[in-house]
Amino acid sequence: MPAPAVLALAAALLLASASICAEAVWLDMPQAGTKCVSEEIQANVVVLADYALMYESHPSAHPTIAVKVTSPYGYTLHESGNITVGQFAFTTSEAGNFLACFWIDSAEKGSGVSVNLDWKTGIATKDWDAIAKKEKIEGVELELRKLEVAVQSIHQNMVYLKAREAEMREVSEKTNGRVAWFSIMSLGVCVVVSVLQLWHLQGYFRKKKLI
Repeated sequence: MPAPAVLALAAALLLASASICAEAVWLDMPQAGTKCVSEEIQANVVVLADYALMYESHPSAHPTIAVKVTSPYGYTLHESGNITVGQFAFTTSEAGNFLACFWIDSAEKGSGVSVNLDWKTGIATKDWDAIAKKEKIEGVELELRKLEVAVQSIHQNMVYLKAREAEMREVSEKTNGRVAWFSIMSLGVCVVVSVLQLWHLQGYFRKKKLI
């Protein structure tokens, strides 16, 4: 295989690995208030998350947490309380920032309380072992299947980013146009005020017979 093709395949595999992997997030919980995490996700994407409460062992402290997940438009997608572990899953219906907030809802606050959140989106939510068993694929064929799905996901992300860039450019152009009209109107108002002041001063001086 030619060297450029090898490099291209390696780059594609690297992108696929980055798309498939999902890392857990640790949130140190305050004694009062909430701790939130958000992610910008496009529409029609599967989201799967597992969370668990971690705290220092104390015989008399058994804190619990509450969680609320909201969409970009403020709709509640998941809400639960008085728990130590949980999971939520949904498919996004609109693009934007999806927010997951956690807080301690028990009287016993404890110390060293944190939440382990494993947030997965897109192809990271796929069970490749189950897919491999169902479709009877393994080895290189399975890796190529992962690569194909990853490339599709990257393409969708690029299309989404291109659409967002076009939208932001349109907003920027409209804003620049409004600022230009506002500047012209401000200049016109200044000119009119200056002419009125000059006319008033001329009338005043004539009245006083100064000119």
